[in-house]
Amino acid sequence: MEVKIGDLGLAARIEYDGQRKKTLCGTPNYIAPEILSKTGHSFEVDVWSIGCIMYTLLVGKPPFETNSLKETYARIARCDYSLPPHLNKNASSLINKMLQYDPKKRPCVSDIMKADFFTTGYMPKKLPPSCLTMAPRFDSINYRESISNRRPLNELNSPKAAIIKVASKPQDPVNKLPMFNIPNKPTTGNGVSSNDCKEYMMSLERELGNLLKCKPTMKGMKNMEENTDPAAQPLIWVSKWVDYSDKYGFGYELSDDCVGVMFNDFTRIVLLANLKDVHYIERNGSEQYHTTEHTPPSLEKKMKLLMYFRRYMNDHLIKAGADILAKDADQLSRTPYMYQWYRSTSSVIMQLTNGTLQINFTDHTKVILCPLMNAVTFIENNVFRTYRFNTIAEHGCSPELGKCLEYAHKKIGSILKDSPV
Repeated sequence: MEVKIGDLGLAARIEYDGQRKKTLCGTPNYIAPEILSKTGHSFEVDVWSIGCIMYTLLVGKPPFETNSLKETYARIARCDYSLPPHLNKNASSLINKMLQYDPKKRPCVSDIMKADFFTTGYMPKKLPPSCLTMAPRFDSINYRESISNRRPLNELNSPKAAIIKVASKPQDPVNKLPMFNIPNKPTTGNGVSSNDCKEYMMSLERELGNLLKCKPTMKGMKNMEENTDPAAQPLIWVSKWVDYSDKYGFGYELSDDCVGVMFNDFTRIVLLANLKDVHYIERNGSEQYHTTEHTPPSLEKKMKLLMYFRRYMNDHLIKAGADILAKDADQLSRTPYMYQWYRSTSSVIMQLTNGTLQINFTDHTKVILCPLMNAVTFIENNVFRTYRFNTIAEHGCSPELGKCLEYAHKKIGSILKDSPV
């Protein structure tokens, strides 16, 4: 949780109090108005840039961004930006203070550090690696153990009974395709939308298409081990699964020992590895957090089925990757869950809500594709080898992996073609 600042290539030294610089330089989206007007600028432009960066981190795009440089500069000169209504009030207030047209009205850095945005609310001591792909969770029973001297946010005060509602526009349910289970609503829990998951699939189809154009199997990979990249290994994968969709649904266990079921009615339930926390995701995407000791009567049957699936997998199935050291996770790690699955005569295809796509073949080989890392993990005889797509494009791959990549590309195309708009 220590912020590192780099790339100070355009930094300037203030030689005396009151000195103003007049050089027009900087990244267009973060330039302050006084830089554009060349009236002279000093430390206040840094505060303006911090405001732009804070806005970008919270909203997803810079406050003054347009399709043309001329219009971007015009908006900066007018201080023309808008704050989305869903932003935290303390965040909106601080951004407004930093993005003042008059440099004299902007707060200094010491005042910024005293703002409510930085001094109130829950602040973890560190964030798990899973935050690279999934938003952290704050519902853990013991999350208060890591709280610093900050006051917990009101919405986090009752983690056992917390229910997160994800707003979604009602849509007509889609017809259930045979052996092809997909959600019938636009949103899922964790703030993951069906569009996000489709974008992940489209990204994989595009990247695999470009990769296969390089004909990697023609090159062959001579140094299989030297070209692996363990840093790109997936955080989570499906270690066990059981298809009982003729009656109830599809059960699975993840590499972090979480167990989940995607029911035939498109609801999902997940039991975390601590065997206490239960996540339940409704068809419309609203996500509920419970504990095994306190679940509503409406979930009684599904809890029994969850435990049945878990017991069956423990008793009858071997864990894939049991010898692989899992990456660090803690109480804030949010476990992805099954978004969709597809079964054919030669494979089972599973997509998690963090974008990971896993294909288990009937010969027990497996591939795990990550659209965020642009990497593939090839599992053969329970040996994990992870390669970046660009490494395969440059150095090639084995015929076995090549066939798996071609199969994945073909199946992803079919899934995207059959998926509802």
